[in-house]
Amino acid sequence: MFENLTERLSRTLKNVSGRGRLTDDNIKDTLREVRMALLEADVALPVVREFVKCVKERAVGTEVSKSLTPGQEFIKIVQSELEAVMGEGNEALDLSCQPPAVILMAGLQGAGKTTSVGKLGKLLKERDKKKVLVVSADVYRPAAIKQLETLATDVGVDFFPSNVEQKPLAIVKAALEYGKTKFYDVVIVDTAGRLHVDEEMMGEIKDIHQALNPVETLFVVDAMTGQDAANTAKAFNDALPLTGVILTKVDGDARGGAALSVRHITGKPIKFLGVGEKTDALEPFHPDRVASRILGMGDVLSLIEDLERNVDKKEAEKLAKKFKEKKGFDLEDFRSQLQQMKNMGGMMGMLDKLPGLSQLPGDMKDKVDDKIFMQMEAIINSMTKGERARPELIKGSRKKRIAAGSGTQVQDVNRLLKQFTQMQKMMKKMQKGGMKNMMRQMKGMMPGGGMFPGR
Repeated sequence: MFENLTERLSRTLKNVSGRGRLTDDNIKDTLREVRMALLEADVALPVVREFVKCVKERAVGTEVSKSLTPGQEFIKIVQSELEAVMGEGNEALDLSCQPPAVILMAGLQGAGKTTSVGKLGKLLKERDKKKVLVVSADVYRPAAIKQLETLATDVGVDFFPSNVEQKPLAIVKAALEYGKTKFYDVVIVDTAGRLHVDEEMMGEIKDIHQALNPVETLFVVDAMTGQDAANTAKAFNDALPLTGVILTKVDGDARGGAALSVRHITGKPIKFLGVGEKTDALEPFHPDRVASRILGMGDVLSLIEDLERNVDKKEAEKLAKKFKEKKGFDLEDFRSQLQQMKNMGGMMGMLDKLPGLSQLPGDMKDKVDDKIFMQMEAIINSMTKGERARPELIKGSRKKRIAAGSGTQVQDVNRLLKQFTQMQKMMKKMQKGGMKNMMRQMKGMMPGGGMFPGR
């Protein structure tokens, strides 16, 4: 997300960052570039106008002229105004009420409501230790109820059964009553997708809202619709008292216009970002971290949280113990590292949160392809336990068998073994305490050095 905007803004702000002093002229040129970058990112025009006006007022004021590094001060102003546009801080769900707290999900067809219900259920169960019940009041879309039931089973939350013969209002009332008698902390209600111009359907969701009196009414919207996402959210907000927005499919949106427009146009905070298809791909929205990512400064805090949440502590301790005892690093360990990386959203998911990614050449980014890591794991899975422990056993006929078993070529097996040997050498250097040697080894594993081969 924000790939295009990050690239454009980084280039523009780089020109101003080294300036000894800022004048009306060079601020004007930079602001013109910033305006163009935002419009190309499909940010709504009123938002762009307001943003540029605020930056200009602060930039030509005393704030910059008194600074020893005016260029850097200007970038700080841009960052602070980006945060202001998206909301000052993370606005968590307000579940402080007599249980069960009801969360009502609304949105257009195909926005990803049902998937978001599953993701949110998992997040509340695992992070907040809540007892969660989910229910579908979507009696219009074939298989919608079954889809939510399957998702609920996958993420380990309870599902309240419903069927297409029932009325949505009757379903939600029964689910709420059940939630009360069984002492659930949270009841999440999935509703049918509707258009804001459809008066009958909008009337139905208003009735559902009135019957449930939810503590949170979240509007789920597809980020890839750009500024239209903000306009649709506004139309829904006029009909329903929304408390927040979930932006879905942000991993497929290189522009980021929706994230920058929603708060300004609706007055409602973005509470979560849907960043992939996996059930744990739902992130709380932090305006300061997102602003940092837009300006190419990375999002190290979110990366640390990902590590704490997804890294298998037992596996990490096992590897650390091996390391301490100077035992060899084998293919089982290598596979374990690949799996941990996959749990964190893959290599691109991690790199996206590291500072300076926008400065990497495009061809280098292209080589960081998560499919390669999946292929590596498939190759290791195709080996016997003995082969994983002693890779030197893997010769001609074994390579052919491993390639056939993993649906790859012998050269792919050779490449993996070569990369593994490089990693093994690096681990030995680390065990000997030779940091400089280890860094030299790592250089060879960076793009261009063979770790991320082009296809």
